[in-house]
Amino acid sequence: MCGIVAYIGHREACPIIIKGLRRLEYRGYDSAGVALLNGQLSVYKKKGKVADLEAYIAEVDTHAHIGMGHTRWATHGEPNDVNAHPHYSTSERIAIIHNGIIENYAALKQHLQQQGHVFHSDTDTEVFVNLIEEIQKQNNCSLEEAVRLALHEVVGAYAIVVLSKDNPNQLIAARKGSPLVIGVGENEFFLASDATPIIEYTNEVIYVNDYELAVIKDGQLEIRSKEDVKQTPYIQTLELELDRIEKGGYEHFMLKEIFEQPRSILDSMRGRLELEAGHLNMGGVRAYERKFVNADRIIIVACGTSWHAGLVAEYLLEDLARIPVEVEYASEFRYRNPIITERDIVIAISQSGETADTLAAIELAKSKGATIFGICNVVGSSIARATDAGAYTHAGPEIGVASTKAFTAQVTVLTLLAMIVGHKRGTLSDTKLRELMMELNTIPAKVEKALQLDTEIKQISEIFKDVSNFLYLGRGYNFPVALEGALKLKEISYIHAEGYPAAEMKHGPIALIDENMPVVVIATKDSSYEKVVSNIQEVKARKGRIIAVVTEGDTVIPEMAEFTIEVPATSEVLMPLVSVVPLQLLSYHIAVLRGCNVDQPRNLAKSVTVE
Repeated sequence: MCGIVAYIGHREACPIIIKGLRRLEYRGYDSAGVALLNGQLSVYKKKGKVADLEAYIAEVDTHAHIGMGHTRWATHGEPNDVNAHPHYSTSERIAIIHNGIIENYAALKQHLQQQGHVFHSDTDTEVFVNLIEEIQKQNNCSLEEAVRLALHEVVGAYAIVVLSKDNPNQLIAARKGSPLVIGVGENEFFLASDATPIIEYTNEVIYVNDYELAVIKDGQLEIRSKEDVKQTPYIQTLELELDRIEKGGYEHFMLKEIFEQPRSILDSMRGRLELEAGHLNMGGVRAYERKFVNADRIIIVACGTSWHAGLVAEYLLEDLARIPVEVEYASEFRYRNPIITERDIVIAISQSGETADTLAAIELAKSKGATIFGICNVVGSSIARATDAGAYTHAGPEIGVASTKAFTAQVTVLTLLAMIVGHKRGTLSDTKLRELMMELNTIPAKVEKALQLDTEIKQISEIFKDVSNFLYLGRGYNFPVALEGALKLKEISYIHAEGYPAAEMKHGPIALIDENMPVVVIATKDSSYEKVVSNIQEVKARKGRIIAVVTEGDTVIPEMAEFTIEVPATSEVLMPLVSVVPLQLLSYHIAVLRGCNVDQPRNLAKSVTVE
């Protein structure tokens, strides 16, 4: 969840680090800091934004060719200057930055205090750096060896970078359970939590694996295992374009990403939907086709917005492929001793590919013999490497913390998956497959049309920006959309919102409805339409303020609803790709009108890499 940036080479390190930290602001953070090595090992850190840190060091001599920076999202210890990273060892000869959690830090800290180490912060990270220093002292060994030995003693997750005053041309990094990427340049190296701070300088990267130690010294990179066995790094060429991580004239990344959805949906279909040939192609599915065809059950594990995409997939897979599906919160799945067999397929969904709970759920399912299929957006991510097979969503970088284009890209890939499996199982006829392919091919244009509602939705947002609560209702394929709409509003506007199946309203939430309660109803023309009309009448009878998302040309619901938002008609199974767009725009405009930090909402992080 924290952001890590480091540099060693011939350039000035500080500007690269600060710019990199700005690129990582989307991950969520509450403080920032840098460590620079130039004869002296100097640490500067500040609670607040990167801009606060930049102002703090404005008058400082930051000349150095080696350094590291960090944005912290608090786990151990409140957000303040002292708990911010980097952290010194007791002697101030070693400094560390750390993403993750050390679970056994309390016992280690007690032992280190007995050895004379003094602690100034409440963090587990300060324990880590003092453990390294103590091991180096006790074993009279190199810093590299001390770090390697320390990794054997810590329990938990980490991505770390270590600098030492005594090793002015050396940078050491390691990871387990938290992402770490090394950019390879001409006689220079860049390290970061993801590729966004690196792509400006090089597109050649190495994704560090769990339990690996990277040592950069005198212009050379060496990667070793925790057992001190030299590894051969695999250098990948990134296809990421710099303009994809810039705002491109939009006020916020979130708005840019909402408007990128026609492209990201199309990119997620590209090469997979071959309309002229009447063929669907997904390499990861092809390799495990028989597994899908013969599966007893599919279990989907995910968190947050990805979990909502998984709910859509439950409808898709059961409807089109006739396979029983269970959708699980990854955080709960891993702790409830689930029944999993070799005939089960587990689909793990994550935008970042680094979600800690989802990764743990994958490991549990693998240990039970299940086949694991991953769906993520980041090439080279941990989930991409941990699964048996999978598919990338090709949504491009998503910088806004509130996920938008990742959701529709995930649903697109899951729709293709359900169509392929259904056809292979004989539950989806050639004719029906062809019809769905043709309709899916029109979705980018229909999303483009839905985006033209932006001005209209902004006007509705003006009316509701000061309310305290929202209720979202939907049935069938639109129920997960209701959940996603409520989540988006909560995340970025801090308004309490709940999503419910429309029929469940009578089982409790109806008590909340009065003249002050806005109720967003996704009421597009589908098999549940008449039932939803009845639900709207029930809300209206209790004076609820109805905002209805309807299919173009609807004449019934506009007579009942205070506001209607018309979206293009499409197949019922594809409607979530269209009906979610107005809800994204509604949450965005309400948040902006309330003065909220849309791209970096409070307390949230883009990639939850710790439990």
